[in-house]
Amino acid sequence: MRMNPKVFPKDFFWGGAVAANQLEGAYLEDGKGLSVADINRFRDDIDIKKKSNKEISTQDIEFAIQDKEGRYPKRDGINFYHTYREDLKLLSETGMNSFRTSISWARIFPKGDELEPNEEGLQFYDDLFDCMLENGMEPLVTLSHYEMPLHLTTEYNGWVNRKLIDYFTHFAQVVFNRYQHKVKYWILVNQMNLISHESFNHLGIPEDRVENLQEAKYQGVHNELVACARSIKIGKEINPDFQIGMMSYYGNVYPATCKPEDVLAALQNNQMEYFYSDILARGTYPGYAYRFFEEQGLNIEFGPNDLEDFKHTVDFVSFSYYYTRIINSENLGKADVASPNPYLPVSDWGWAVDPIGLRIALNEYYDRYQLPLMITENGMGFYETLGDNGTIYDDYRMEFLKAHIEQMQLALWDGVDLIGYYPWGPIDLISCSSSEMSKRYGFIYVDLDDYGKGTGKRYKKASFDWYKQVISSNGTNLNIPVLVKEN
Repeated sequence: MRMNPKVFPKDFFWGGAVAANQLEGAYLEDGKGLSVADINRFRDDIDIKKKSNKEISTQDIEFAIQDKEGRYPKRDGINFYHTYREDLKLLSETGMNSFRTSISWARIFPKGDELEPNEEGLQFYDDLFDCMLENGMEPLVTLSHYEMPLHLTTEYNGWVNRKLIDYFTHFAQVVFNRYQHKVKYWILVNQMNLISHESFNHLGIPEDRVENLQEAKYQGVHNELVACARSIKIGKEINPDFQIGMMSYYGNVYPATCKPEDVLAALQNNQMEYFYSDILARGTYPGYAYRFFEEQGLNIEFGPNDLEDFKHTVDFVSFSYYYTRIINSENLGKADVASPNPYLPVSDWGWAVDPIGLRIALNEYYDRYQLPLMITENGMGFYETLGDNGTIYDDYRMEFLKAHIEQMQLALWDGVDLIGYYPWGPIDLISCSSSEMSKRYGFIYVDLDDYGKGTGKRYKKASFDWYKQVISSNGTNLNIPVLVKEN
């Protein structure tokens, strides 16, 4: 009888994940244009559990461009644009054999609609990928991670406009050609199903320029999916060895009770979370989507060749995993459909800690697609203060990650083909949703606060050596060191 593996494969990717807009900085250097992330403002007058990117209007965009007083942390990041060599060398000490980052679209095409790319931007990523390879890290590169040129929003209303299909595929073709001998693994779009509260960062649609925002979002998603499918075709023509994947945010919910109505509500909610990966992994438009659009009164326009384009499918499926929630039938269809799970503890930001949910997610995705899986984001943000001796004993982070890695091992035993794990933010960076620096994920502490003040110096946390231990043992040694206090 065949026995499923209970240990990680020898060629497993132990990595870390970041995004260009959250750590590079240098937001107008070397020809880069403004991106949608560059107008994310930090607010210190909002409850931390409510801090999140919201829908944005034309007036909001104009205000951010002219604003001289507000704090826009993603413009500065952690200065990775200038420190990447030192940072990657430091991260390589953990033994990580892969590193996920993104190419800022606005660094390659400052406005997004140019014919010719910005050579200085292309050269930066040449140097960055070379440095990753020199440090033993296989690049995993995301094409679109909330770095869409702002001009595509102000001029074209974002992804609701089908012109963006051509602009994106041109961008993809340029970078696929340029880096075909340096990058093998690609993710097309980051968390492309996360459109409920971060849709502007993703789709760039100003809420005041469309009559029906929900319809515009799904039209934008449809257009983006077409662009992804066409980009797969382009990529495979350039280099047949490319491994091109898609990425979802794991937003599946549990039913609040075993009432059939709640179970059905959870099923229908989760179907529309799978909508994106069903198209890019299966190559067809799912029937439940047509029902959903009809129920919601949404008219999604298809191009004449869209369904044919969707036959170009991905090689792997990846997803981010942070927390889970529950749903009942009364909430289905509302703006904030899910509620906290009363059986789970939560973080300072209200995120439930649910390691078993990761095993469930892995089984669900693998049962559905039978494709290799990557966990391309996983972690929990914490408030942290640097100790007097320049250390942080972050056992809470180690406990969180250990519990999730244990569930990954069980998923391997279940028969899941899991090929990579990328904890989010191996070095502290700017929060995506709240633009905070104080929401820290990393194994490395960066001495900067929410206002950009500090030395910028890097310090290893205790979790740094723990992750090194995990990697060197290929996931067999998850023991957490006991803090030895000085007399």
